[in-house]
This record gives sequence, C-alpha cells and structure tokens, in this order.
Amino acid sequence: QVQLVESGGGLVQAGGSLRLSCAASGSIFSVNAMGWYRQAPGKQRELVAAISSSGTTNYADSVKGRFTISRDNAKNTVYLEMNSLKPEDTAVYYCNAAVVTIGTKWAVECWGQGTQVTVSS
Repeated sequence: QVQLVESGGGLVQAGGSLRLSCAASGSIFSVNAMGWYRQAPGKQRELVAAISSSGTTNYADSVKGRFTISRDNAKNTVYLEMNSLKPEDTAVYYCNAAVVTIGTKWAVECWGQGTQVTVSS
C-alpha cells in the first residue's frame, strides 16, 4: 500500500538544528496535506506543522519562527527544518500524510513510524 519513511532525527544541543525528512511511497495517486506531529513522554500527540498540496503552511505556536515545513511534490516528500531547538522540543516526531491511492477516490491518513528528536540542555 503506502509507506511513510522518516529520517533525520537524533541528539542535538539546545540552540542547534535538525532537518527531518519523510518520503511517501507505494500505490500513490496523489498526496494531499502532509504534516509533522510529535509526542513527548506522558503527553498527547500534537500537531507541529502542516502543509497543503499547494504549499499553505500551518504551525503550532510553540514552533513558529523556529521550524519550517516544506515539501517536494515530485518526490512525495515533506521536510521539517528545526532551528533554535529547545529541550522542550524533545519528542518522537511522526510524519502524517493524506494519500489518495491508485484506483480510489478518497484520501486515507497515513503515518510514519516516528523518529526520535532529543535536545539536551
């Protein structure tokens, strides 16, 4: 079917930067909105940033001005550039995409396996 494969997580000091990537593959007809969520230990999963197929973006207040989401539609890939990282950004980051598969008319929600981002103080 469809797979979302994330990469780019890791350990970084406060103030540092990381870039996450997520590539969608499989029986894809089109990809609508794509986004990044995160879940810290003991907390609910929350939206970090989202981007529509036309490039309209939306950010959580906590990351505005520090994170930038972008996408390459030709590669069905979404990126998250994270700058000025803080310890409170530590979480597992999940890629999300609304994918229309070949032979269907409706988008289904797909999730990546998650990538750990740890920011040390």
